[in-house]
Amino acid sequence: MANLPRISETEWEIMRVVWAQSPVTAADIIDQLSKDDPTWHPVTAKTLLNRLVKKGALGYDLDGRAYVYKALVKERDCVNAASSSFLERVFDGSLSTMVAHFVEHRKLSAKQVKELRKALEEH
Repeated sequence: MANLPRISETEWEIMRVVWAQSPVTAADIIDQLSKDDPTWHPVTAKTLLNRLVKKGALGYDLDGRAYVYKALVKERDCVNAASSSFLERVFDGSLSTMVAHFVEHRKLSAKQVKELRKALEEH
C-alpha cells in the first residue's frame, strides 16, 4: 500500500469506471460518467484522466487514436488507504468511535444490523 496516489473525490468517479471496465477507452469512460451524471463535461474528464496518469494511478495504451486506460493501483488498496486516512483525520484513529457514530446517526435496516453483527463476531 506504500506510495499510493492521493485520489480526489471526482477522480474516484473515474477510477471506479476504470476498475469496473478496465481496459477502457477515454470515450467509454466519458460515456459512463455522463450516464451517471449528465453534468460531466468531456474536457473535465480528460483533465482528470491526465492527472491520474501523472499521479501513477492510471496507465494507458494507444489503440489507433484511442487512449485505452487501465488501473495501475488496486481498488482495494486505495479504499484501504482512504479509509485509514478518514479514520485518522475524523475519528482520531478510533474504529469503535467511528462505528458508534454511524450507528447513532444513520438509519440501519435489519439486514445491515445483521451484517454488522456478523462482521463484529467474525473479528
